[in-house]
Amino acid sequence: MTGFSRILPRLLGGLFLFAALAPLARAGSYLIVDDQTGHVLGAKDMDEKRQIASLTKIATAVVVLDWAKLANADLGEMVEVPASAAQVGGTNPAGLMAGDIVPIRDLLYAALMASDNAAAHTLAFHIGRRLPNREGLDSVGNFVTHMNALARVLGMRRTRFLNPSGLDNLEGALPFSTAADLARLTRYAYSKSGFAFYVSQMTREIHPIRAGQPLSIWLRNTNPLLDQEGIDGVKTGRTAKAGDCIILSSDRSPESRREGEKVFVTPRRIIVVLLGTTDRSAEGLAAVRRGWALYDQWAANGRPTKRSNSL
Repeated sequence: MTGFSRILPRLLGGLFLFAALAPLARAGSYLIVDDQTGHVLGAKDMDEKRQIASLTKIATAVVVLDWAKLANADLGEMVEVPASAAQVGGTNPAGLMAGDIVPIRDLLYAALMASDNAAAHTLAFHIGRRLPNREGLDSVGNFVTHMNALARVLGMRRTRFLNPSGLDNLEGALPFSTAADLARLTRYAYSKSGFAFYVSQMTREIHPIRAGQPLSIWLRNTNPLLDQEGIDGVKTGRTAKAGDCIILSSDRSPESRREGEKVFVTPRRIIVVLLGTTDRSAEGLAAVRRGWALYDQWAANGRPTKRSNSL
């Protein structure tokens, strides 16, 4: 084999990697992190405040799931879509109407999978009435207060939620977060029972009741990358101010190793956050591929972690 023949595969590999990373360079900010340890594998402007559009709905869902666990609530409970949901605007692919009766669980599917703003508002309206309300706010305002309280608990110091849907066509103050803060939120969300299942579904049938008649509505996940490169979630977002946004979770089979009689199992999942992109599909896929390449290098070095390089 000639010298050139030996180096050709490496040259081609380098060109392939460059081509895969080129779209990622256009992202406003991004972060790639190991889910188990919080070790940062790669980042660009991860602490820069940006609008995050419907990625907000992850926080909405987590507040609901935390409430349900603490209250031992039934997610099959039926709630009514309030009249105020019709005034929310934005995307409402489930087509929910004021007066519809919907299980809380189906509202979670609609908010997380289909990014339905009316569903997110309905969750906030009903759950906000059941959460502590020291300031005497309206139910949705109280719910958003709990979203911001969650952010403080998780160390999301550069995040401000103003509504449960992520809409930013507002006068005055704007909601914002960062790639790093959203990675903290997503890692926490994956510790919640059921969250991973909600965001991994490509389609889902929900069953609201309208004027006493049961309906069948099929939802389609807005995440175009499910089932590619191990991607099994999480959430998309888009507004004029935020641009394209996406958070992705990619999973690999756990790694096991034996030391004497003991077997050590290491889960393998990376979280990718992209904010202000121009093409969330191409850039998201490039980021996941880059993430696993960086993960493999990190794992080969023994998975060293430092507080300065971890969330």
